[in-house]
Amino acid sequence: MSAKKLFGVASAAALMVGVATAALTGAVEAKTLKASHQWNTKDVRHQMVQIVADELEKANVDLKIKIYPSKSLYKPKEQWAPVTKGQLDITAFPLAYAASRHPEFDATLMPGLVKNHDHAARLNDSEFMNDIKKIVDDAGAIVIADGWLAGGFASKKNCILDPKDISGQVSRAAGKAFEQMLVGAGASTASMPSSEIYTAMQTGVLDAAITSSGSFVSYRIFEQTKCLTAPGANALWFMYEPIIMSKKTFSKLTKEQQDAVMVAGQKAEEFFFTAAKEMDQKMVEEFKKAGVEVVEMTDAQADAWRAIAKETSYKEFGKKVEGGDALIEKALAVK
Repeated sequence: MSAKKLFGVASAAALMVGVATAALTGAVEAKTLKASHQWNTKDVRHQMVQIVADELEKANVDLKIKIYPSKSLYKPKEQWAPVTKGQLDITAFPLAYAASRHPEFDATLMPGLVKNHDHAARLNDSEFMNDIKKIVDDAGAIVIADGWLAGGFASKKNCILDPKDISGQVSRAAGKAFEQMLVGAGASTASMPSSEIYTAMQTGVLDAAITSSGSFVSYRIFEQTKCLTAPGANALWFMYEPIIMSKKTFSKLTKEQQDAVMVAGQKAEEFFFTAAKEMDQKMVEEFKKAGVEVVEMTDAQADAWRAIAKETSYKEFGKKVEGGDALIEKALAVK
């Protein structure tokens, strides 16, 4: 027998032994899913995805997740299309990034709709979020973990509590709806990534800024500000940043794997709820340590901002988005 034929026979025999061994031991190669997000590995949003990966590993359902952090697989706003088409399995994704495709998603970054973290948790189970999640589902993805991040105001000039406090200042708004509200309050706005706020305040391009608690700390914006308006009980800025999974991927999993994914998602959601509150507290501590005055809005002050938002951001959303008015009303109905 030729060497070539001998090799073929040996290979076939080895394959049969491998199959038999796998059958006897129950060993099956674990399916590996790809997860993508824009943050570094120290960020709580990465930790949220890591919890899903760790919990699936512990569940022993032959399912693993390889995480691609720091925009290493897709750019931040380019993750929506691949996850809905099944080219990407999982993403931690600020939903408003996909508002150009689904304008309803702008409601998840709307001034004053979410008051605080406990209110956000109640919203997760509301008709408002049911409508949002149906759009996600119809587009080809499912939410496996809810996540809301809070933010606040910071100014080089004065504390921003009442709308009149920001009149005449140039502020970074963090979202179209916030720009509309700030202009309605008499401010000017400038658009830029949160990573550019520090330099813009340092050089006089900005007087004030709105961004997330995490960004305020990580970009050391406390070095350039006089006063911080912390989220507290009456935040104006909240952004929905869930973990999303492709429906195509989910449908190919076994029932046991699907159940494990949802359990892992719940663990990640519970972690994030606590971590987001802790992030707010860390921000307050860092600003106070730097000698910055820290204040919180009263109910009346937050209501004054919402009154402006109703005449600007909410009204524009209702005009431009089919069913937008009803969506806003559903959110406002959650107390």
